[in-house]
Amino acid sequence: MASILYLSTIEFAPRALATLPEALAALNIRRPLLISDRGLASTGLVARIQALLPAATPVFLDVPANPTEAAVEAGRDVFKAAGADGIVAVGGGSPIDLAKGVALMSTHEAPLAQYAAIHGGVGKIRADIAPVIAIPTTAGTGAEVGRAALLTLSDGHKLGFISPNLIPRRVICDPELTLGLPPLLTAATGFDALSHCIETLLSPRYNPPAEAIAVDGAGRLWRNIALAVADGKNLDARSEMMMGALQGGLAFQKGLGAVHSLSHALGGFAELKLHHGTLNAILMPPVLRFNAPHVGDKLDRLRAAMGLPKDADLAAELEGMSARLGIPRTLTALGVTEQILPKVVEYALADHSHATNPVPPSPADYLAMLHAVMD
Repeated sequence: MASILYLSTIEFAPRALATLPEALAALNIRRPLLISDRGLASTGLVARIQALLPAATPVFLDVPANPTEAAVEAGRDVFKAAGADGIVAVGGGSPIDLAKGVALMSTHEAPLAQYAAIHGGVGKIRADIAPVIAIPTTAGTGAEVGRAALLTLSDGHKLGFISPNLIPRRVICDPELTLGLPPLLTAATGFDALSHCIETLLSPRYNPPAEAIAVDGAGRLWRNIALAVADGKNLDARSEMMMGALQGGLAFQKGLGAVHSLSHALGGFAELKLHHGTLNAILMPPVLRFNAPHVGDKLDRLRAAMGLPKDADLAAELEGMSARLGIPRTLTALGVTEQILPKVVEYALADHSHATNPVPPSPADYLAMLHAVMD
């Protein structure tokens, strides 16, 4: 068992799930609300976790793929009705982000929108939110250690809610929980984690420790993603993927970039039900080509960490790996149409990740990136 004391206290090891009662006791949580989703409930995992929780622990499973303001409000109502004093969040980024929103709104006044980063909400998020224990079941978002929650408001805007107070207080990373993840979801969530490491490194903010974590995480993910997809029971590969995702979450305090500006914007179109990691995999190559002239020797550092030749075309390498793992090549294949692209650009320009791209893209730049992956 490895205990990592960083932004959160993290238990990282196979069978670490057994430490959940200790985490509850450490945070003095006596009446938790369990937040997960119906897919995980159908696998029996939610029932396994319920067995580690106090009797009659309430469960909230109505978590959309892209968590919404309405779901936050519904979860908050269950939290308050149960007299809960903490949250156990189980799943990928969606249940964990929703749990952060519920924890926030359990003690803060509505409306939710006032706490969004682009609305000046960072300083409004107080420390008195409900404590969250995060148990990731994918190796992708890094939400378990991230200070942000991505939530889609009722008006369709997918916004970032950012505060150190949103970081889960305890994290249980048990790679065995990812062994049943389907190949395509393994690939998409792995590319999500890789995008965090790459964009963090390329962010112009000065933070060498975050960059070092990001470079190491990128190497772990690149070396193991194909292994994890090909053999979902390879615990060593699954462990490396989970650590790489964790590192991406630890590092992206430094800021992300245009990949996420665009994927956040596209994720706000609820009718399309677009997967965040799949979007990042598709968008990384054109964004990387746009950023390459502005990042100094950082791409050389990435190539070295990933075991690629010094002259390798990193964008082409990403495209090749994505294709080999079965990820769609274009946004068109996901149902994105030309008609929504101007709105995507508008949302991307307003996204909190826009400011930390190596060079701020113009509306025409964003449109060109999108067109590069439309056909």
